[in-house]
Amino acid sequence: MACAAQRSLMPAAKTRVTHVFPLTAPERCRAKFLSEFPGGFHDGKYLSWERDYKAAVHREWTRALGKAEMRRLLDEEDHAEVAARAVRVEQRSRHSMLFSFEKMALRDALRKPAGARAFAEGLYAFLHGPGSMESRFEAWRDVVAALPRRQTRVLTWPLVTVFGFIAQPKRHLFVKPKVMRRAARAYGYDLPYRSRPDWETYAAFLDLAQTVKRDLADLAPRDLIDVQSFLWVQGSDEY
Repeated sequence: MACAAQRSLMPAAKTRVTHVFPLTAPERCRAKFLSEFPGGFHDGKYLSWERDYKAAVHREWTRALGKAEMRRLLDEEDHAEVAARAVRVEQRSRHSMLFSFEKMALRDALRKPAGARAFAEGLYAFLHGPGSMESRFEAWRDVVAALPRRQTRVLTWPLVTVFGFIAQPKRHLFVKPKVMRRAARAYGYDLPYRSRPDWETYAAFLDLAQTVKRDLADLAPRDLIDVQSFLWVQGSDEY
């Protein structure tokens, strides 16, 4: 055992310093999501609260308005039935994605044969027509903007994006602008935004979604339902 004199000559023991680095914005968002749903996209609570009802609406759309069935109805010029089925499927969601004023405005617009025809043909072209996604999105936006209306406006981000999301959740994203803009800020994503739906803004929303999907690859998101739900957790007052 060293004597006191010897100990005084020995170098002081080194103290281990642990550096704690602040989380990045995406890491904070991931931590928030996992604090709510520890099992990630397969967490039972997540499935119950966020995914299952959206996936059910997609399955109902596929049954009621899949591509072949939609084409059959259009060939028979049953535009009113296409419009009625689209509205019914959205409204069967446990948590309606549209505000009440948007649903009323859409119902009013589709009561007129010209409105139902424009909606049905425009929606089919958006989902299944030729051309780039940009050209199809802008054409669909113009269809919605031109729908007959009484007082309430029809052209909103939720109305323009809800049917694409329900029908093709691997390709399209549902946009509630206030929530999505909050989520983008939380994620540290510089999002260009215009209140009137346009392709540049929608393309940015899709890029945000693909960025999140890549960042969360280890959690195995299945589609944009999972990504939209993740972003909802970041930007909604519910969380």
